[in-house]
Amino acid sequence: MPLNSLVKAELVLAKQDIVSKKRVLESLAEITSNRLHCDNEAVYDALLGREKLGSTGIGNGIAIPHCRLESANHTAIVVMSLQTPIDFDSIDKQPVDLIFALIVPPNECDQHLSTLAQIAELAQSPDALSKLRAAKNNEDLYTSFESLI
Repeated sequence: MPLNSLVKAELVLAKQDIVSKKRVLESLAEITSNRLHCDNEAVYDALLGREKLGSTGIGNGIAIPHCRLESANHTAIVVMSLQTPIDFDSIDKQPVDLIFALIVPPNECDQHLSTLAQIAELAQSPDALSKLRAAKNNEDLYTSFESLI
């Protein structure tokens, strides 16, 4: 499934005032649990469990927290920019200010990998990242992200 068909405007959040990795994961769990009709704590635990395997901070100020979740009834992608970059234990040791979270049901493994690859490819483009970082509100971030995929 193409990335643009998975992104929903209500899950695109610009310039969030979040100050830690833990708070990012909590916020992602809260946001997606309603959309996926599943338990907030289950989403948080799944995201945290994945982070314990190794940071999803991939460099260039980008993090891609992701997990498979038994109780998810469909895939959810959250696109989030942060007001102030935070430590995310990234591979390049740089702070993160763009987050692309992905939560998928276990039966969508191929889609999960394909979507991660598409996001990682986008994260390699300095122009794309500049455009996303320049977005001042949710609508601008959504429009910018849509134009890049």
